[in-house]
Amino acid sequence: MAGNSKRKGAVRKTGSKKGQTVGSGGQRRRGLEGRGATPKAVDRPYHPAHKRAKAAPKTPAGRGPRTRKDEGPEHVLGRNPVLECLRAGVPATALYIATNSEPDERVAEAVKIAGDKGIAVLEVGKPELDRLSANGLHQGIALQVPEFSYAHPDDLMRDALASGAPPLLVALDNITDPRNLGAVIRSVAAFGGHGVLIPQRRSASVTAVAWRTSAGAAARLPVAQAPNLTRTLKDWASSGAQLVGLDTEGDVTLDEYDGTGPTVIVVGSEGKGLSRLVRETCDSILSIPMAGDVESLNASVAAGVVLAEFARQRRRA
Repeated sequence: MAGNSKRKGAVRKTGSKKGQTVGSGGQRRRGLEGRGATPKAVDRPYHPAHKRAKAAPKTPAGRGPRTRKDEGPEHVLGRNPVLECLRAGVPATALYIATNSEPDERVAEAVKIAGDKGIAVLEVGKPELDRLSANGLHQGIALQVPEFSYAHPDDLMRDALASGAPPLLVALDNITDPRNLGAVIRSVAAFGGHGVLIPQRRSASVTAVAWRTSAGAAARLPVAQAPNLTRTLKDWASSGAQLVGLDTEGDVTLDEYDGTGPTVIVVGSEGKGLSRLVRETCDSILSIPMAGDVESLNASVAAGVVLAEFARQRRRA
């Protein structure tokens, strides 16, 4: 047989497939098996991300990390906006001026106002200002505005009741443009209102843009945040306030409504209007008489019109 032959070329070589051979013990087979998904960087002890996470301070139980973009200091960018904020008395902590920038009278006035008010004036490089702006349009100047301190809704109503005048408050529903928020704050302050209420979620907050639009009124008028707008409005109604929602299809017009008593004006967005639950919570829906083919007004404009009328009524009461 070929396997038993002693002829050259017919001898079975060592390590052939037939017969017993020394194997790997299954190590090669196990080496081909998958090892599963790659662990996250923070889960790998040798990775820098794991070391940073381990060194980071622990957050209190029940509280997550701060993730909202509008938390922390805000920055107003551009020569005209910065100067407007300083003229309006917006509280600020620092004024940044780019080194080697070409100053003009606006920069000179901004530096003077900041110096008179004790605001720190810092010279920084252009790359640092670039990091503060998304598009690099800072014109070599930036104003740092601290994080806004919101009032509690209960405190806002309590202070309004203790003011000696019937409470006049504005609540905003579905207002996501900070410029609208700033304009409403400015109107409430101008017509003797006591404060503004905004939802904690899905709403514009008092950012640098709202600071600027309010022309400094945000520093003088309390703004409260409500975790649940509908529940807060019901609590305010139990305090004796009338909830008046604004809508083009209201059951009463501005000419017919008496706004001399405790009143909360509830304003919805120009597109969505009042949400269903908020609308159902209101005691009445108010419309503004308009001439021509204009279907609706901007939210801040509508609030200003109603505030002006209620202020007129209260002066004559």
